[in-house]
Amino acid sequence: GYYGVELQDYDITAEVTATTRVGMHKYTFNSADKGHVMFDLTAAIYNFKNKVIWSDLRKVDDHTLVAYRATNGWARNRQMYFAIKFSKPISEYQFINEDDNRYRCMGCLGKEKHSTIENKAVKQAAGKAVKFVASFDDVKGEPLYIKVGLSAVSRSNALENLDSEVPGWDFDKTRQAAKVQWAKHLDKVDVTGTVAQKRQFYTALYHTLQAPSIYQDVNGQYRGVDGEIHEGKGFEHYTLFSLWDTYRALHPLLTYIAPERVSGMIQSMLVHYQQSYEKMLPIWSFHAHETWTMIGYHAVSVIADAYLKGIRDFDTDLAVEAILSTANNPVYDAIPEYKKFGYVPMDVLPESVSITLEYAYNDYAIARLFESMGKTSLSKEYYARAMSYKNVFNKETGYMRGRDSNGKWDPDFNPFEAKYMGPFTEGNSKQYSFYVPQDVAGLIDLMGGDDKFEQRLDALFDTHLSDDMIKEHEDIAGLIGNYAHGNEPSHHIAYLYNYAGKPWRTQERIRQIMDTLSSDKPDGLAGNDDVGQMSAWYIFSAMGFYPVAPGDLSYAIGAPQVEKVTLKLAGNKTFTTYAKGLNAENKYIQSVTLNGKAFNRNYLTHDDIVAGGELRYVMGSKPNKAWGQRIGARPPALSEYK
Repeated sequence: GYYGVELQDYDITAEVTATTRVGMHKYTFNSADKGHVMFDLTAAIYNFKNKVIWSDLRKVDDHTLVAYRATNGWARNRQMYFAIKFSKPISEYQFINEDDNRYRCMGCLGKEKHSTIENKAVKQAAGKAVKFVASFDDVKGEPLYIKVGLSAVSRSNALENLDSEVPGWDFDKTRQAAKVQWAKHLDKVDVTGTVAQKRQFYTALYHTLQAPSIYQDVNGQYRGVDGEIHEGKGFEHYTLFSLWDTYRALHPLLTYIAPERVSGMIQSMLVHYQQSYEKMLPIWSFHAHETWTMIGYHAVSVIADAYLKGIRDFDTDLAVEAILSTANNPVYDAIPEYKKFGYVPMDVLPESVSITLEYAYNDYAIARLFESMGKTSLSKEYYARAMSYKNVFNKETGYMRGRDSNGKWDPDFNPFEAKYMGPFTEGNSKQYSFYVPQDVAGLIDLMGGDDKFEQRLDALFDTHLSDDMIKEHEDIAGLIGNYAHGNEPSHHIAYLYNYAGKPWRTQERIRQIMDTLSSDKPDGLAGNDDVGQMSAWYIFSAMGFYPVAPGDLSYAIGAPQVEKVTLKLAGNKTFTTYAKGLNAENKYIQSVTLNGKAFNRNYLTHDDIVAGGELRYVMGSKPNKAWGQRIGARPPALSEYK
């Protein structure tokens, strides 16, 4: 809730804090008698040509500005409104136009490219390259405070947000309120460990609580995916659903540490469906726009996982309608062909193998949801669709492989190659051949049994991956052999040894990943955090378990990386993991007890967690190969019970 920095070139102390919709700035001019602040409506991440579609800024009075900017980028034609208030009166001001065409800036005169006007009769400028400089007298040693309210709806809403959330000028009070709010959220988890471990854990927890973020004004209004203004009735509206990343661990984690937010997120998905022209749940939505980034329809996994965990404060009939519309949509990523052939043909759509595999998992989550609702016929249909992964497994090579509409296999197949617009999404067949989270037991059978499956996993981690094979994908990072921890398709793979009755191998691999690709240093993440997914992987793994297939309510046990973690759950219950004897050498589980009773499964269930209590690991330097290896001790798999 606070950041401060010394701007040494200007001898200015800059500090910022925030509320949900308002940023508060504090600038102390340590040397200058006169202060200047520039508002640059051209500044942006990835500041490419024509990034700014249009902008305007209006001086309302000597203390107030309002502004608007529409930009291209991840969310095309994103509209954002601003309201800005100053603690001191503006003594002088300038509008600056840096646009090639002078007619694009109302109030900015002159034919030259850089045009400035200081005429106080001019109160507004509009164009694609507008800047505004405000000057303030007598600032030496006395802070200048600035409040900035945001809204996606209107300037008046931005002002209302500002006045509602920060009515005064008490910076320290606003900062303290932010600190209290963050402490409340971070206090959902207690950690015992080294200083470095706690720093890393709470940084990760902080990351997981930043998105999805509230996208609604204090009066309840928000801009919908249809571009219209709506009112969120009975729920808070959220945006930034990076679902290809976050369905894996972030959303399952939020069901424990922020369950009060989950129903609002799901309701936001459902109104997205209602407002979307295509009648789809969000794929990767951001600021009232569907970006159509990545693959699958993973919103169904988030909804199913929450519903099966008892979070049902949303319109379940609407959810069923939205899920069926999404999973059978005739215009989205070759769903008709997927239903016709049982796979997405490579001659119909790029990334066809990855899409097939992720659709199959999504369909499993749907089947689980419908089964719990008593929709037997529908659940059977989607359980059958969930087995579609077998249709892209090539027995000759032992890998997932592309095939065309005639059933012919990809003639240019190379399991190491991650080709842009090839058969796989940000990965290769070596990695994606392990993406069958809903039926790992079935995958083990396809690969030749437990021992051969273990060998295949070892080959993934131990075989060098040439840079030439991944040169077309910057997201493939954090490599251990072919395992790419810096990108999501690999995140579950280390836990798959459990399914082959080799949990001690999972314990080895988790420690290897933690020791080589994770730390509390500035480069402590192996790649893009991807809206909290990387951090959520760390939190689950540090506690010693991970949701391989969200929606099946099981968690494969890995190896704890911190001594003690306590989750504060709903109903005043707590769930504690405690690792006795944990140190650099003791990375193997010797035994496990749950609430004092011997625990021999190599997986937990959701019910184990929410019942509360203590999961106690005893750690040692050598593997206990007897623990968690028998068939009944392994995580559930679709082919074993359907």
